[in-house]
Amino acid sequence: MRKVFKQESLQVELDKKGYACIPFLSTEEVDTLIKDYFELLPERGGNLLGEETDFATADSITYDFTFIDRSVDYKQKVFDRITEIFMPRISTILEDYKPIIANFIYKKPDGGEVPLHQNWAFVDEEKYTSVSIWCPLVDSNTDNGTLQFVDGSHKRYGKWRGPMVPWELESIKNQIIQKYLTPIDRKAGEAIVLDDSVIHYSNINYTQGLRLAIQLILIPAEAPSIHYHMDPKEDTEKIQMIEVDRNFYMGFNPWMKPKNIKDIKTIKFKKNSLNETEFLKALKGPRFDEKGRDLNLLQKLKKIWM
Repeated sequence: MRKVFKQESLQVELDKKGYACIPFLSTEEVDTLIKDYFELLPERGGNLLGEETDFATADSITYDFTFIDRSVDYKQKVFDRITEIFMPRISTILEDYKPIIANFIYKKPDGGEVPLHQNWAFVDEEKYTSVSIWCPLVDSNTDNGTLQFVDGSHKRYGKWRGPMVPWELESIKNQIIQKYLTPIDRKAGEAIVLDDSVIHYSNINYTQGLRLAIQLILIPAEAPSIHYHMDPKEDTEKIQMIEVDRNFYMGFNPWMKPKNIKDIKTIKFKKNSLNETEFLKALKGPRFDEKGRDLNLLQKLKKIWM
């Protein structure tokens, strides 16, 4: 399996839990990025909306998230500011990864809940691992909505994840939130590197203070970037696996059919809805990237790590 981290202990932590915690930014870098966020705010274009393309959004969005802004110029400037500071450090931590999406994430006071989810799949996850580096620019805790994880849930659910693809855990999200999450408090500048397939959640910001964080999504330098698209108006039993690049995400509307796409293949899809028992069974079972590997050896390694 291709490694994510250069340091073995971090790789072990990621393999076990689906995320790893690292020291990351200096106080000066944190201050610079907070200044960058407010400096760029006037250039925002406003959030893209599902209603504009006849798709209803289930919840009102109470957080600012760069990726869904309608201004390509603003998204590019955010990407440039974040990667300028992040990438020199990342190059010493990760095994040859390249950035594709950069986000400032701002939670409004008494709002900002990010529903339980897995990030979209950005690579073929049977072969590669895409990661998000999540770094709060203020101290992050359960009061202001820190990240919470289902430990060990990476690469066990939702193999083909995209904006319009139904999620097999949708009907039991509340049970998972109530029973199976581990909150991770972090100081400003301390980061979490998470496998994009790990299940995670972020609660409401119950404080009146600033709650600002950064997410940078990266993929292995040699891996093709992919996107899974379903058009529910056309066919709910078919997913298009398409090859994309970083520019695709700059002008991308999650609710619209991508244009000028390069199809890799069509995947037959059948909507599935797991109950809590099935969720727990899958959580203890093999990952979907372990197919064809020595599972006995893998189970022995897991016992050692745990």
